[in-house]
Order: sequence, then C-alpha cells, then structure tokens
Amino acid sequence: MTLLDIKSLKITSKGQIAIPKDLRDEKFKEGDKVALLAYDDRIEIRPISYVSEKLGTAFASEKSLAKDWESPEEDEVWEDL
Repeated sequence: MTLLDIKSLKITSKGQIAIPKDLRDEKFKEGDKVALLAYDDRIEIRPISYVSEKLGTAFASEKSLAKDWESPEEDEVWEDL
C-alpha cells in the first residue's frame, strides 16, 4: 500500500474528527457508510463496501442484534460470568 498523503487532525472533546475536504471529495461522498478498523498501531477508515468485499463479512448493527440479545433469558445466561 502506497502512502499518498499525511494530514494533521484535531480530536474534539466528543471524540470527533473531520476528514479534510480534498480527501472527502476524492474518496467518499455524503451518506457513504464507513468502517473504522482499529489495529494496535493505527486506525483506518474504509468504505463499508471495501471491508465487506475484502473480508467477506456481513455487518450486523447493535439494533438488529438487540432483539436476540436483550432478553431475560439471555441476561440470565450471562449473569454469573
């Protein structure tokens, strides 16, 4: 992988960053979904389509899993762990 550019960003008190406009215009468009990949030594922001394609993974949201995971029966199973 070739490094194309280095940008300096500030993290806000809410943990937010802004992707510089030139990179947004080149790599993303408004409404795109992205994945944040956290490694020991770096963080990558990738389009969901790239991650899904490369990893062959289906992404499930917390909301979609909640119906199966947020139940009295599930809570009881995890209670003593």
